[in-house]
Amino acid sequence: MMNSKKGKKIKDNTSLRHVKTKEKRRLGGGDTHGPSFVYLQVVSSGSRANAAALYVFSEFNRYLFNCGEGTQRLMQEHKLKAAHLDNIFLTRVSWPNVGGLSGMLLTLRDTGVPECVLSGPPRLEKYLKAIKVFSGPLEDIKLSVRPYTEEPYSDDTMTVFQVPLFAQSTDTKLSARSARIGTSQRKAGYQGVHTNSCTDSSSGSPGGNPLTTRDASLVVAFVCKLHPKKGNFLVPEAKKLGMPFGTAALGKLIKQLKDGKSVIYEGKEIRPEQVCTPTAPGPAFIILECPSKEFLTAICSDQQLASYQTGGSEDPAVLVVHMTPESILKTDEYKEWMERFPSSTEHLLLNEQTCTVHNIRSHKIQAQLNIIHPEIFPNLQPYKATESQADMYVPTVRAECLLKFQFRPVMEWQRDAIPSCDTEEFVKEAAEVPDFMREVEECIQFCSTDSALLSGQAESYPEVVFLGTGSAVPTKLRNVSGTLVNISQSQSLMLDCGEGIFGQLCRHYGDNVDQVLSSISTVFISHMHADHHTGLLNLLYQRERALETLGKPFGPIYLMGPPQIMTWLNQYHDHCEEILSHVNFVPNKSLCEGAVNNHKTKSFIQALLKKNNLEKVQACLVHHCWSAYACSITHQSGWKLVFSGDTMPCDALVHMGKDATLLIHEATLEDGLEEDAVKKRHSTTSQAIGIGMQMKAEFVMLNHFSQRYAKVPLFSEDFDDRVGISFDHMRIRFRDFGLIPRLIPALKALFALEIGEMEERRDRRELRQFHEMAAATASGTEPPLSAAGQEGHGGKRQQEEPVPENTEAKRLKAKRKPPSRVFQCKG
Repeated sequence: MMNSKKGKKIKDNTSLRHVKTKEKRRLGGGDTHGPSFVYLQVVSSGSRANAAALYVFSEFNRYLFNCGEGTQRLMQEHKLKAAHLDNIFLTRVSWPNVGGLSGMLLTLRDTGVPECVLSGPPRLEKYLKAIKVFSGPLEDIKLSVRPYTEEPYSDDTMTVFQVPLFAQSTDTKLSARSARIGTSQRKAGYQGVHTNSCTDSSSGSPGGNPLTTRDASLVVAFVCKLHPKKGNFLVPEAKKLGMPFGTAALGKLIKQLKDGKSVIYEGKEIRPEQVCTPTAPGPAFIILECPSKEFLTAICSDQQLASYQTGGSEDPAVLVVHMTPESILKTDEYKEWMERFPSSTEHLLLNEQTCTVHNIRSHKIQAQLNIIHPEIFPNLQPYKATESQADMYVPTVRAECLLKFQFRPVMEWQRDAIPSCDTEEFVKEAAEVPDFMREVEECIQFCSTDSALLSGQAESYPEVVFLGTGSAVPTKLRNVSGTLVNISQSQSLMLDCGEGIFGQLCRHYGDNVDQVLSSISTVFISHMHADHHTGLLNLLYQRERALETLGKPFGPIYLMGPPQIMTWLNQYHDHCEEILSHVNFVPNKSLCEGAVNNHKTKSFIQALLKKNNLEKVQACLVHHCWSAYACSITHQSGWKLVFSGDTMPCDALVHMGKDATLLIHEATLEDGLEEDAVKKRHSTTSQAIGIGMQMKAEFVMLNHFSQRYAKVPLFSEDFDDRVGISFDHMRIRFRDFGLIPRLIPALKALFALEIGEMEERRDRRELRQFHEMAAATASGTEPPLSAAGQEGHGGKRQQEEPVPENTEAKRLKAKRKPPSRVFQCKG
């Protein structure tokens, strides 16, 4: 296993090579007249679950256009490497465009990218400042904003021109939001946060907050023009003209000829066209977003865009990418504007009408788990937009995940990379795994004969749906933290809400996602690490849309969280988009035992209890980072659910969770990595189970696994009939407690190869630790601590609270057995 110091060295070397290569090209060591291989590829197609994002690749550079939630996960799954991604272009500061940006920047930092430039609206600078609330100072990567007011950007691949487009009138939806906030938010106020008017200062409206710089009237389009490509040097023709092959003089002559200059050799003029193919011109392509009708006039009348249409001053664009909703594509104005391009121009459409599966591996593992138990592991569902597709005047191509348009060497569409999602093939592959179907049959036989399971069939609620069960970064098989608790058919709450949780809801519920969104009234955020809260804004915006679609009245959710969550929401509200009207804030500390609360907080707590038919909601500080909390909810019918958040073993959690019906506890690391768990302030498998046993929980579901356990975590000797492991899209009810442990033999068979590899790594680690201990004993020195394991891209992507000095004495020995004690949580 690579230790952290060695891993850091490799990342540094990689980024250093990247920098040196770029410097060499700038000094003339490479082909300065454009790359020979360039393509544009769809990362996500603009569906409701996957906001539009594009990846542009050349042998010199990588670019990303827009970065919504889930972009990083898709790039990781489909091997679109971000290691050399140092330019991100954003069409506007809106959550569908920037929702995945904070996570992407943290990953770029942790992979050693030295610098990243964001191009687009100037308010991107405010966004970068806002995310430091939870990302920290980001000192290891240089971040800067290149607003549209600056000169065009140019590098080894292309020149990018930014074209500002301003809305003609105020968006009616934003006006409605402003009116709603003006009458309701300022009356109610928010506990622990400042309130302000939603009116933009730029509008000049009376009562506007002078600190507010939010502006929805700007979209930036990008015109990208590839550099011309030098012609090829024709060796046979050069030999006929007697050029000095085999001598040092030849290289200089070739360079001059490829640069378009004639040379004199032995008194004879040699012209470029005699020994070189013609220079290939640099094609141009346009990336454009038109979010609403208010931008139609700006787009249709813009002279810079018009210069790339028929009769313009530039060669026509070879490709126009339209990030445009279907309602805009249906307008005559937009159709006529598209017709102004010549018939040779290709048009790529990205919006919610695209029908393509993005997360193939997620569908694959779910189809295979579905064989074991179709109710606990339901198949994923498609979400289909209800609006009909526009009848276009010009030929268009609908985006699909990984669809390519190649500019060089041959200009063409390429569909060979588009992934297929063949459920039958996935099932067939699982059925061929040794012993798997036998274990499934035994599980089915148990379900059909166990009277205790049959007697509980009527208990449909509460229902727990695991939407994200991994830690640190989203990967192809496990999204980051998020658990939906359906208390009844019309009452739901969310426990943590990491990036991509709305996409998970879409894949889990399909066309019923709006109904589920409308039932969510309460969200608990355990702490401010990015993998636990950066999906919150999209959840709130999509919930508002769902309520409107269903004709239900809008009302804020009750947001339980640390105070920093409101610092983040306030800054995003002030400088990006309105959000404060979506939440009634309840500080986690106000839910702790013995808390003294003011009238407003008390009223919010009573309201959320009544809304969810709860008897009690409680929180306690846990041992992770500053202001990290666990929570407990007790229903009026008597059941009690406890959620640990991220924590080391903690006595306060044991006390709060006494006699829980269900404990959902993080189990980030495997047994044997107790020292690593202390450093990262997480729990191992047996430690989590031990906490459940101490609080006398009826059942324990393990959760929040390190992404090193991509498919399944290592099982420990402490697993019994009261313990289960969570998977993304797993759905359980309390009646399933007797069944869940019976699934483990089938899971072990399905993932036997992965478990075997993990056991080999564990055995090698334990052998190495044994030799280190023996060597230290022989020399009379203190044995070294085990190297901290790498969790995702560099573990927790935030500096965590320093471990107290007295914790060192409490560390557990790295042995695969239950913990002998828990850590007292200080608060």
